[in-house]
Amino acid sequence: MSKIKVSAFAVSIDGFSAGPNQSLENPLGVRGTELMTWFFKTKAFQKMHGGGGGVEDIDNSFAERSFENIGAWIMGRNMFGPIRGPWLNHEWRGWWGESPPYHTSVFVLTHHKREPLVMEGGTTFYFVTEGLEVALKKAKEAAQGRDVRIGGGTQVVRDYLKAGLIDELHLVYSPVFLGSGESLLSDLNLPQLGYSVTEKVHTQEALHVVLGRTAQCTGGQNGK
Repeated sequence: MSKIKVSAFAVSIDGFSAGPNQSLENPLGVRGTELMTWFFKTKAFQKMHGGGGGVEDIDNSFAERSFENIGAWIMGRNMFGPIRGPWLNHEWRGWWGESPPYHTSVFVLTHHKREPLVMEGGTTFYFVTEGLEVALKKAKEAAQGRDVRIGGGTQVVRDYLKAGLIDELHLVYSPVFLGSGESLLSDLNLPQLGYSVTEKVHTQEALHVVLGRTAQCTGGQNGK
C-alpha cells in the first residue's frame, strides 16, 4: 500500500529544520547545512550527485531507505528556490543543475503559475497553485501506486501534518543548536494527530526517529 511520507528530515536539538534568512548562498538558511552532516558523508548522497565513495553505515541505510519506492515528490516554493513573488522569468531552474536527483514528477506548491519544467534524468517540476490537497492528488496519480514523499520545506511539512495527510514521518535529530530558524513541531500535538514512535536508532552523527500514524486516526489537528 502506498504511503505519504516525510523522510530524512533533519531537525536541530532545539527544534529547527532550517536556519534563518534563506538565500542563494544559504539554501537551508544560515547554518542550516550543519543539520545535514550525517547525510553528506553517506554513499547515498555521493551517488545522488554523481560521485563515488561515501560511507556505508546506519546513516547511509536510512538515507537509502528515504529514496525507496518513491513515485512522486511534493515540495514548497522555498525548497525549489530563493525567489519570491511572481515568476519574473524562467531562468531559475532549481538548486540541482540540469539533472536533479528526483527522477520523478515533483509538484511545487506556489501561488504563482508557471509551465511545467522538464529536466534531464526523468525529473519534471509541476507548479501547483490550487493548494496542498490538489498537489497531493496529482502526486498520487503520478506515483501510480508507489509512495509520495513530502520533501519540505518546514512549513509544507507542518501544513500536511496539520491536515492529517502524512502516514510516516522520519526525523533526523542532529547534535546542533541553531538558536533560531524555522521550527518544525512548534504548537503541533503529534499524539493528538495520531503519531507514535515506531523506530529509533542512535548513531554518532544523529538520532533517527520514525513515527507512524494509527489507522483509526483519520482527521487532522483541526478535524479535517
